Amino acid sequence: MIETIKNEIRKVIVGQDELINGMLMALLSDGHIFVEGMPGLAKTTAINSLAKALGFSFKRVQFTPDLLPSDITGSEILDLKNNDFKIKHGPLFTNLLLADEINRAGAKVQSALLEAMAEKQVTIGDDTFKLPYPFMVLATANPVEQEGTYELPEASLDRFMFKIKVSYNTIEEEFEIVQRVAKKGFETINKVLGFDDFIAIKQKIKDVHIDDELSRYILQIIFATRNPELYGLPELKQYIDFGASPRASIDLYKASKAYAFLEGKDFVTPYDISKVAFLVLRHRIILNYQAIANDMTADDIIQKIIEKLPKP
Repeated sequence: MIETIKNEIRKVIVGQDELINGMLMALLSDGHIFVEGMPGLAKTTAINSLAKALGFSFKRVQFTPDLLPSDITGSEILDLKNNDFKIKHGPLFTNLLLADEINRAGAKVQSALLEAMAEKQVTIGDDTFKLPYPFMVLATANPVEQEGTYELPEASLDRFMFKIKVSYNTIEEEFEIVQRVAKKGFETINKVLGFDDFIAIKQKIKDVHIDDELSRYILQIIFATRNPELYGLPELKQYIDFGASPRASIDLYKASKAYAFLEGKDFVTPYDISKVAFLVLRHRIILNYQAIANDMTADDIIQKIIEKLPKP
């Protein structure tokens, strides 16, 4: 089933395997994704293709400085005919939402979105409405243009399960893209999975076995981001202001099981954990100016921790 979904998405997406896998893992784990990448790298096309392949609803919101919370949540509208207020739902009421350039909107709009992500519900006036199930947000940010942006606070970023960095395609992949557009265009995405099938896959992921030793290994990785000196990495202490939160422990556990399932296994290995650790942790490790001065990134910190910790 998973390969069938991927093949449908690949009808219009060339390369970008990490983004495709990340979307599937997050959706099947009830998580959300923060994507950082240049414009034109098919982020919108990718999530729209996933929605079509699964038969889910999809909406896109372009975040701008003048956007209001009610523009995404919805609002009460006066019905002059009946002299009463009625509720108009906003674009949040969908299965898959693309929050494009989320860092261009103000704090109030970001807060409204993050509340919906955490609570899976929206309050309009005096009424609270449940969002459709499943509900996943894919938020994007342009890493180059910083003028007129409102960067998400670290605590807000922590609500995203993954941070995925989307890079340019290889020359061979971009050649394939040009050929498809110029010669035959892109194929039509077909619905290949029903809602019941989706729920069945989620149950199978829950049944993926993870040994207690591997669960402890996950926690060791998380705790090593907080107190690296206790795990034989005292040189990293000078670069880290704050390590990963308890949400990271939960997300790394769920993501490891989802990745193992995508690889066709019914059990988790240390390799599975190491493959998703970067996606789960890179936006949750807060580095200081010393790290910036020494060109040390969060990915470098994660790599050193994985290399140092003994694998079960």
